[in-house]
Amino acid sequence: MSDTAIICVDDETVILEGLKEQLIRRFGEKYLYEVAESTTEAWEIIEELIESDVGILIIVSDWLMPGMKGDEFLIRVHQKFPNVITVMLTGQADEAAIGRVKQEANLHRCLYKPWTEEELSEAIISGLEQSDV
Repeated sequence: MSDTAIICVDDETVILEGLKEQLIRRFGEKYLYEVAESTTEAWEIIEELIESDVGILIIVSDWLMPGMKGDEFLIRVHQKFPNVITVMLTGQADEAAIGRVKQEANLHRCLYKPWTEEELSEAIISGLEQSDV
């Protein structure tokens, strides 16, 4: 089992399935892949991973979700875990939200729906290179 994880957060199951399939196809068993349908579920996963001594490398989060929007979630993640690479996935985020996450959560990349598998892979690879993991 890998000791590092990539977490994907989106309220649409089909999006999560697509993200996970693309990550597995590109990175195989190198990482643990976790998915959450809400920011509440994502925090539960984060806590479980931390308790299990699994490092969180990257969080890919949708912007428009019920409850807490992705920009607010990624900012909170960054405040608590500043070394986690943040990627926002969106079809609807406004430029102000993207700018806020860039400034307050050190947003690595914003991917627009529909993204390509190459865009996702490149965002993950460049994020990992940036963090020297």
